[in-house]
Amino acid sequence: MPERHKVLVADPLGAAGADRLRASAGVEAVFADGQSRVELLESIRDAAALIVRSGTQADAELIAAGRSLRVIGRAGVGVDNIDLAAAATHGIAVVNTPEANTLAAAEHAFALMLATARRITEAHNSLAGGSWDRKQYVGVQLAGATLGLVGFGRIGRAVGHRALAFEMAVLTTDPYIPAEVATEHGARMVELPELLAASDFVSLHAVAQEDGSALLDEAAFATIKPGAILVNAARGSLIDPAAARSALDDGRLAGLGLDVYDTEPPPPDHPLIGHPRVVHTPHLGASTGAAQRDVSVQVVAKVLAALKGEPVETVQPAP
Repeated sequence: MPERHKVLVADPLGAAGADRLRASAGVEAVFADGQSRVELLESIRDAAALIVRSGTQADAELIAAGRSLRVIGRAGVGVDNIDLAAAATHGIAVVNTPEANTLAAAEHAFALMLATARRITEAHNSLAGGSWDRKQYVGVQLAGATLGLVGFGRIGRAVGHRALAFEMAVLTTDPYIPAEVATEHGARMVELPELLAASDFVSLHAVAQEDGSALLDEAAFATIKPGAILVNAARGSLIDPAAARSALDDGRLAGLGLDVYDTEPPPPDHPLIGHPRVVHTPHLGASTGAAQRDVSVQVVAKVLAALKGEPVETVQPAP
């Protein structure tokens, strides 16, 4: 009798990928979105594969509970929520879909930049409330301004290409990318302090710090160009929310476009929720129909290939 593999899907998965998974021969698809941690630890015991998005923490405990686990699929780019070292220790492959939501994430970051620069949310709420106050909502023009990209991977480059079309100058900082690659894409590579001091707009596209600390803390905000606008559609831990609130309150930071949070969902007393100079969205960077379809189909294809013993590109294990 042919081997049957249980694939545990712990987070919501796009319909196209879910349908492909259900239709795959030799696969028992179990959709566990909404299960408690205790239930998930039980469900994973006989699973050959685990598929997650950003909601489930595939930490050492969960990985160890998966006694038959052979592959973990991340439907998306970042693998911050997967313990790569634990996976490597147990001989478990980790795959992701770095290409699938690049355009959606880049477009959302750029939308936050535009909405913050032109004070769209404030003006919308004012007009919806019955006011007509054009003088109150003077915005900032992108053309001629400098955009600093912290991180120059796929998404950072896509944002940079769009910034060039808006006639912006582009700086970037990224310890993993050669300066000549930045030059090829129309950007200039600099160190983070220079980028913060020179940029009218700063958009974050970096991985989380290894120790979980904020990349932009109180000291970093003290060096940022006065009147700058900051966008974070990458990882919530990159910004110290209290320091960002202080920078907004004292005017050093003119605005903040925010799609990700240090805790998700953010608590009601989060220092940035409801601030008049913050445009915030609930982690919508990959939330387009095309991106959801592509992410789900690609992660399922990679997981199934790994279960069949076919060669797949895996995420580099943590050192």
